[in-house]
Amino acid sequence: MEKPIKRIAVYTSGGDAPGMNAALRAVVRTAYYHDLHVYGIFRGYEGLIDGELRRLERADVGNIIHRGGTILKTARSQRFREAEGRKQAYESLLAFDIDACIGIGGDGTFTGAKVFSEEHHIPFIGIPGTIDNDLYGTDYTIGFDTAINTAIEAVDKIRDTADSHNRLFFVEVMGRHSGYIALNTGIGSGAGSVMIPEVDNSIEALIDKLKKGAKRKKLFSVVIVAEGNKYGGATEIAQKVKEQFNYYDTKVTIIGHLQRGGSPTCFDRVLASRLGFAAVEGLLRGEKNVMAGLVNNEVAFTPFGETISKDKPIKSDLVRMAEILAM
Repeated sequence: MEKPIKRIAVYTSGGDAPGMNAALRAVVRTAYYHDLHVYGIFRGYEGLIDGELRRLERADVGNIIHRGGTILKTARSQRFREAEGRKQAYESLLAFDIDACIGIGGDGTFTGAKVFSEEHHIPFIGIPGTIDNDLYGTDYTIGFDTAINTAIEAVDKIRDTADSHNRLFFVEVMGRHSGYIALNTGIGSGAGSVMIPEVDNSIEALIDKLKKGAKRKKLFSVVIVAEGNKYGGATEIAQKVKEQFNYYDTKVTIIGHLQRGGSPTCFDRVLASRLGFAAVEGLLRGEKNVMAGLVNNEVAFTPFGETISKDKPIKSDLVRMAEILAM
């Protein structure tokens, strides 16, 4: 018979994402509704190894739903990759009599939770907090909507300068392995082209498109580049294009970590609240070693093994639509 859950711990891990605080707020307040004690783990797995846990009261999560980043802080932990580090982390949970954990993060967070849970038999539920939107088992991840809105706002401003100076701008957005941010930013900003890791858009094809635009007397163009695009980042692609086609004055903008910060959008706040609430109630129903996600606007639980190993492909109809609308 499994031990009843009376005390839970919650942590944020990996890269920060807007909406993590909203998820944390939902976890703490739902836990209190169910008469659970809840502890915050500071600095993710690093803090767990070092025993940095503190009891969280409802007041601790007041006035944080609108804040970006994470009040629990976050870190990437090399020590947690080793069995000895995980053993120390387990001892920290024992010291605070923790029965279950909720981790807010991405695939690295869930990989660590899966291994740890299998070794030490502590139930975990994950909440998808990553701007990349690349986790299998959820239509949206916390922070994605805010990130693309931030990127689109930047591109809209760049467009004003591009139009005024007859310029070609290459705008690099985040996405080492995923083109979700780039594709949605491209569609939402009306970009002339999008280059993402999942689609082989060659330099030659891009130049051909730009030449056709120049023949139509197109005064400027904006190309959105995912940082993990196979032909390189925005700087490398811009240089290759400039060597073969110099009709436009070519510029590069890398939006970078601006996409990670800022106040979360309403969508991200509601998503984070739903998943934080679902994670606590899922634990109490016996769910474990799963990620709480949103599929077709309904909460769904996906085993860590699946969300870690399965790909979440870009929808081909969106790629086709982006190409047609950019003509």
